[in-house]
Amino acid sequence: MISVILFINNHTMKLSKVSHYSLVIVCMLAANVLAADRDLIARGAYLAKVADCESCHTAGPDHEAFAGGLPINSPFGIIYSTNITPDPITGIGQYSYDDFSRALRQGITKNGKHLYPAMPYASFAATLDSDILALYVYFMKGVKPVNYTPPQTKLPFPFNLRWTLMFWNAAFATQDIFKPRTDRDAQWNRGAYLVQGLGHCGACHTPRGLAFQEKAYSESSPDYLSGAMVDNWYSANLTGNKASGLGRWSKAEISKFLETGHSGHEVAFGSMVTVIENSTQHFCKEDLDAIAHYLKSLPGQNGKSSYKPYEPPASQEQKLLTEVNIGINKFELPGAGLYSGFCAKCHGDSGTGESPRIPRLGGNSMVLSENAASIIRLVLEGGKGPLTIKGPKPKKMPSFAKKFTDREIADVLTFVRTSWGNSASPVTPREVSLIRQKCCIKN
Repeated sequence: MISVILFINNHTMKLSKVSHYSLVIVCMLAANVLAADRDLIARGAYLAKVADCESCHTAGPDHEAFAGGLPINSPFGIIYSTNITPDPITGIGQYSYDDFSRALRQGITKNGKHLYPAMPYASFAATLDSDILALYVYFMKGVKPVNYTPPQTKLPFPFNLRWTLMFWNAAFATQDIFKPRTDRDAQWNRGAYLVQGLGHCGACHTPRGLAFQEKAYSESSPDYLSGAMVDNWYSANLTGNKASGLGRWSKAEISKFLETGHSGHEVAFGSMVTVIENSTQHFCKEDLDAIAHYLKSLPGQNGKSSYKPYEPPASQEQKLLTEVNIGINKFELPGAGLYSGFCAKCHGDSGTGESPRIPRLGGNSMVLSENAASIIRLVLEGGKGPLTIKGPKPKKMPSFAKKFTDREIADVLTFVRTSWGNSASPVTPREVSLIRQKCCIKN
């Protein structure tokens, strides 16, 4: 559009000598440019959903989209997200395409300042040129400019020395533009591209090293997507582990979970709620299915937990004996009484839940996680699943921080992690106490 306006302005004095036919050609060119812009803006808007730009670059529901200012917790202090609207003073309005590409892929701003890796540029480095262009056109022409300066990030020494990130980048930001694997089909490659690149799933689901770097950026490493701690949540194992991972999930269940935040296995919680509400629920079905196809190809990584599906008794006599034993266990096992009094109303005496609104606990991947931080935090804080266009109305789980002691929470979670076919390590009162302190939750 801009190029056409310039063309017309530069030739205004000559229009009287131009034939009607030539004028029609100019108008057709203008229309073609406008159509191309609209297509790029629409594609860029979709890719911005894939990258979940809104979740980090919007300070909250009452703030302007993409204007920045969201406080992001890191092990080194709070990092505030930047304004990425096309405002020329406080945003990226003066960025050229090359400036934009360098910021997105290398984490370096127009003025040469290094961005902290809270911005997942190490993953975005895999993005194709055509997608970078679509994002650039969208942010320059499809986003409202907002004149707003977010709070300044002030990390303690030596982390405030941003220039040192050039060494971090050289050592750890090693991913290149995505190259399809010839031994895989098109759907697998599309899923890999989305997960490894703009989707940046590894930023939360891949464990970090001593320098807070992701230990892997692709399926070439067994560490990739094997679960990690992020902001006192334990992000799920996305490999094919049959207890704590996606080994028992079908491709359709993974796809549906990303679209609605609910499945027969579990309900999204914590920061994943925002990801689903702002990002994955807007993916086209082909992309959701491609992601599921890719994730199901990842071999399961070994873990200590296990799950053996419940098998109903073969005879009436065995059934009665089982019911008696369950009744005894309900009152004898530590945590069983608390579960019966406070949890069974929603999750059921046998941990079956009420799909899809209330997750089952028997065979639940997060219940069987190697790290119990997420389920501890859920019991302490409570939570609510995502509200999506195609998903059910989410049900809220209450907070039990003031109702249960650290010992009681440890007991009830240990009971859950060892019942209904679950076999996972017990939860200790110390683990509960540490999560309670980190999350600033008091009795």
